[in-house]
Amino acid sequence: MSASTYRGQLERNRKQRIDAEKKAGEYRGKESKKRAESAAARAAASKSKSSSTIQSKLREAERKESEAAAAGKEASRWQARAAGYAKEEMALADKLARAEASESNAAERRRKLDQQRADRQAAAQRAVLERRLSATESAVSQVIRELPAPKPEKLRVLMLGASSEGDLRVGREQKRIRAAVESALHRDLVELDVRPAATTADLLDGITKFRPHVVHFSGHSNEDLIVFEDETDTPHEGVIVSARAFAAAINATDDPPLLVLLNSCRSAGQLDALVADIVPFAIGMADEIEDGDAISYAAQFYAAVANGQSINSAHLSGQAALQLAGLDGADLPTLAWAEGVDPSATLLVRAAE
Repeated sequence: MSASTYRGQLERNRKQRIDAEKKAGEYRGKESKKRAESAAARAAASKSKSSSTIQSKLREAERKESEAAAAGKEASRWQARAAGYAKEEMALADKLARAEASESNAAERRRKLDQQRADRQAAAQRAVLERRLSATESAVSQVIRELPAPKPEKLRVLMLGASSEGDLRVGREQKRIRAAVESALHRDLVELDVRPAATTADLLDGITKFRPHVVHFSGHSNEDLIVFEDETDTPHEGVIVSARAFAAAINATDDPPLLVLLNSCRSAGQLDALVADIVPFAIGMADEIEDGDAISYAAQFYAAVANGQSINSAHLSGQAALQLAGLDGADLPTLAWAEGVDPSATLLVRAAE
């Protein structure tokens, strides 16, 4: 429960304890009064010479004694309740202290996360600015790089999913992407080759046989490696592939892809090498990303692509989908591109005129 809830309970408990102690005091006072009256009646009986008066005073003394005993019993009952409230009060005070400490720690964690997001966003903005400046300087001294004109064919997307230990919902991601494409304006112009439990053989086979325009990977990675699956039916540690070996596999074709999308943790560290020598465009994640955030970004990215949007607009649309859903990972997807190309002017799907 929250600290405010414990605080309210503690206040109510303290009031109940004070009321019980007050009641106990009132009954103790009544007990003392009745015992004094009983003693006075017995004293009067001892001084009287009248038999009837003696009997009357003795009966009065017994009645007062009985009332005193009842008051004492009630005082003890209220005192016991007050002790119980005091014990509960101590327990609630301890719980309140722990809840306040927990909320303080949570607030500090949120502050640090907000600062990390702000730092990542600032770094991403600096990187974009540096790339734009570099591209502008390059354009002054050389002819802008021309991408090959799109052929009259479908956009081919090779979707590789790997979760050797079963901890990622790659199947869910592939299902969401397929549904997003099938509901898009140009759904007939997109072809998906979906390979769950992807191995390195799937990577090479897909590159050479399917000849994709887009290679999409979802699974585990970091700045230096990607984890594929092995040919086994049980959970396992997976096959670690270096970023350099992965890039070499992407480049092992006469028709390299236009875009590589690494929908996996800390994969943005591999983007510069990919756009420097292998593909014009690449997308990766700047840090660890939640499974649900990664799925939502990818689904919206491909929906926008299949609706005829540019690579940059599709990327921004994926980020916006996370922001609109109130998710934390909107600033993690990172788009990189080679010198002389413009993601805002590059469409992967274009309807026939």
